[in-house]
Amino acid sequence: MAWDTDATQKKILDAAITEFSERGFSGARIHQISRISGCNRERIYFYFGGKAGLFEAALTRELATALDDLPIVGSGPVAIGDFAGRYFDFSRSRPSLARLTFWEGLEQGHPVGAEARALRSANKVTEIRDALPALSEAAAEELLLTIVTLCHAWVSSPNVPLVITGTPDEERRRASIMRTSELLAQDAVDVAQRPS
Repeated sequence: MAWDTDATQKKILDAAITEFSERGFSGARIHQISRISGCNRERIYFYFGGKAGLFEAALTRELATALDDLPIVGSGPVAIGDFAGRYFDFSRSRPSLARLTFWEGLEQGHPVGAEARALRSANKVTEIRDALPALSEAAAEELLLTIVTLCHAWVSSPNVPLVITGTPDEERRRASIMRTSELLAQDAVDVAQRPS
């Protein structure tokens, strides 16, 4: 029987995403990923070259899923607010991306898989500019960065809402992120259209 390489890699990545998002790069263990995935350690090293390559692949896959599966629909600031709401929903339902980027920032000191991730981000910046044609690339990048960090913070810093608001209200936070993103998009358009 032929070996199903894609299925094996997916099982390994699923287990790695779980392990890395819960324990970070330093705390994650290859033997635990091997146990969860049902794949031997040699297979993990063969496909991913080691722990660093596996962490990079896990983070890159989660980012690709988030950015590729959530297109910006429509045009204008409302479309940006809608994207922000859907990105917030994704972050809540799949907290691994926010947690992986959090651990990456704390432990790595540099972005892993930066080239592939930058390409995905650039594609989303293009979508933002298609929805808001007046924006410069830099303004669209800042808008995307703001949306991502607002949504990720809800997942990666869960104690902050407890301190500020008492009981976290996800629907209120979602609405706030959508409105903030819409207002920022409108402001960016207004600035871009001002006479010089």
